[in-house]
Amino acid sequence: MSRLDSFIRRMQAQRDCLNWAAAQVRTVRGPVLEVGLGNGRTYDHLRYLLPDHDIYVFEREVHAHPDCVPPDDHLFLGDVHETFPRAAAALAHRAVLIHSDLGTGDHAANMALGGWLGPALDSLLAPGGYVIVNQPLDVPRWTRLPEPDRVRRDRYFIYRAAE
Repeated sequence: MSRLDSFIRRMQAQRDCLNWAAAQVRTVRGPVLEVGLGNGRTYDHLRYLLPDHDIYVFEREVHAHPDCVPPDDHLFLGDVHETFPRAAAALAHRAVLIHSDLGTGDHAANMALGGWLGPALDSLLAPGGYVIVNQPLDVPRWTRLPEPDRVRRDRYFIYRAAE
């Protein structure tokens, strides 16, 4: 498979997982978190899916399309190792949905990041909240859920925190 085909399949999986998760939390009160803004496509999709939710974004440096940049009061700017503790003070255990698409092409670095990322996300996730993520995470109070029908296993990961 070409890298383009792989990218398209990853984006389709991401969209299908986000659509599914948004349907689960549409009527649940609480913020939504986007970890990694990139060019803003996923943030924009979350705004479309969940217009009544506050969406907070974590990003090292903003390089997104101008229409896809969150307001300053919903942006945690800087390295996630520094911004997550700040966010936890304001959003601890309140997020109903967290989407994270962090990582690099380096498998070992991604695994190390995942070891830190799971507990960091858990500090922000509400009981019964959902996590959509591009890598496997091991958090004791989370249960892995099956992917939507069209998403190949292990392409994207869906977790739900215990209530």
